Amino acid sequence: MTAQIDLSFRLSRRPRSAGRARAAAHAVLADWGAGEELQDTAVLVLSELVTNALRVRVPSDRQVGVRVAYASADGLLRLEVSDAGGGRPEVRYPHAEETEGRGLQVVEALSHRWGVSPRAGGIGKTVWCELKAPDLLPAPLTRELAAIAVRPGQEIRAWGTWHAVRGVSTVRHATGGLAVLLALDEGPPLRVPAAEPLAVRGLP
Repeated sequence: MTAQIDLSFRLSRRPRSAGRARAAAHAVLADWGAGEELQDTAVLVLSELVTNALRVRVPSDRQVGVRVAYASADGLLRLEVSDAGGGRPEVRYPHAEETEGRGLQVVEALSHRWGVSPRAGGIGKTVWCELKAPDLLPAPLTRELAAIAVRPGQEIRAWGTWHAVRGVSTVRHATGGLAVLLALDEGPPLRVPAAEPLAVRGLP
């Protein structure tokens, strides 16, 4: 059985976006059951790709796209970073005294393979790399969260089965406290106290 897990998000063109990409990748990979070595390698490589994309000269309102995906069939973790700039980045070999220009050296050294593709559905390009990850779990881990922390896109266990969460809103509980109303893919909305623990799986 082939399992595919996939996450995509967009970043504004600001210096702190590289840090946000690192934090998101670290959280996602931990949720997918990746070991520390794979997490550290993937976060470093993704950081280099995002940093390069943020340096591309394009209008400031053009965002940087990030995708992290894994397919159990080939055991490869794929990282993609898209930007609206033209050209094709190449590995540079700066002099020892130079402090920049080694990002793609890091990507090339740590990746199973990497490359550049036209950006799907728009101008620009996607720089991608793949890391060997044969032991990555094919599904997100299950954990317990307070109802107030559940987000759309996650799944919760209710009435003996898993349900995708389509929407989350807060309302006043009958006792006067705060309650959470969860709109699910099937059945009526689930109304629970905000602090009630729920079994949750999926991305944060």
